[in-house]
Amino acid sequence: MTAQTVVPTDAELLQAQADLWRHSLYYLTPMALRCAVELGIPTAIHRLGGAASPTGLITALSLPSAKLPFLRRLMRLLAASGVFTVDKSTEEGVYCINPVSYLLVDGIPDEVHINHTSFVLTTTSTRYIDAAMGLADWFKKDVVTPPFEELHGATLFHESMESLDADYHKMANEALEAHDNFGVPIAMREFRDIFKGIQSTTCCWGASGDDTFARALVKAFPHIKCTVLANPKTISSKPGDGTINYVQDDMFNFIPPAQTVVLKLMLHHWTDEDCVKILAQCRKAIPSRKDGGKVIIGDIVIDYSAGPLLEAQLLMDVAMMTMTKGRQRDEKEWREIFMKAGFSDYKLLKKFGARGVFEVYP
Repeated sequence: MTAQTVVPTDAELLQAQADLWRHSLYYLTPMALRCAVELGIPTAIHRLGGAASPTGLITALSLPSAKLPFLRRLMRLLAASGVFTVDKSTEEGVYCINPVSYLLVDGIPDEVHINHTSFVLTTTSTRYIDAAMGLADWFKKDVVTPPFEELHGATLFHESMESLDADYHKMANEALEAHDNFGVPIAMREFRDIFKGIQSTTCCWGASGDDTFARALVKAFPHIKCTVLANPKTISSKPGDGTINYVQDDMFNFIPPAQTVVLKLMLHHWTDEDCVKILAQCRKAIPSRKDGGKVIIGDIVIDYSAGPLLEAQLLMDVAMMTMTKGRQRDEKEWREIFMKAGFSDYKLLKKFGARGVFEVYP
């Protein structure tokens, strides 16, 4: 039976036009957010006690007084988008730091806080946007090279990008570190039971080349013998303090043996085929399940019932499609990779914001 298009009602058409306005102009929200970050608005509000009027911000930021009505309009959009909250009890309105803008404040001495301004500036850069602008042309070509790489002739987070634009490469890697390391102290509390009974672990560095997780792990569990598999460029900069053993090698060829292997926010940078190869090496590195062998994976898990988080997960997936060879996966897609790599079973332990944590068993 051939499906027929149902003619919308007048009310539905009017709503549809408003929805098209919204979808077509959505790009102005991240542009407004970038503007706020570049002006230092979240940090200024924080320094003013966590709340400020547009007039107060004009003074604090030394902006021209003629820009006051325009700043009011910018802040109104950002509040409606959930970046700030607004107290309308005064005529002008007072804008307050909320959990989103809290992540954009500079200088908060809290172990859970990581400033995400580099993430905002990287993802709203012309290098990102220009790659996304070319998606239609990219779909018409018989190529699978990511649009970002095809456009710029360089790979994101790679030395080729550093050669092309060293400042952008540095900022992008700072953004990656903020993305990868955010929530590590929370994870150490939320997932303590995962590491009970574990005597040794190998942590494979992801694209950020950072050992923050490994250091947090040995601090929380001093008895665990921790090895970090690192790349040659970053391993030379790490102090040999005896707390962590650094090994230089390629995870596609070898992973140092341990009771567990930890892969944190790493596999989503790779294709399914590459993930199978990496996990196959992980399987070789660990003992049998009865001897406590397992791979612990922390990564985004697309959850179609996740409400507002689903949009974030799917946006991250299209971002990966545009900028890298990687992707985000739902539980079924993760399971297929585990089985192809030779594992017998897995457990999705719990959600962790937009991410999930797996135990995968040989």
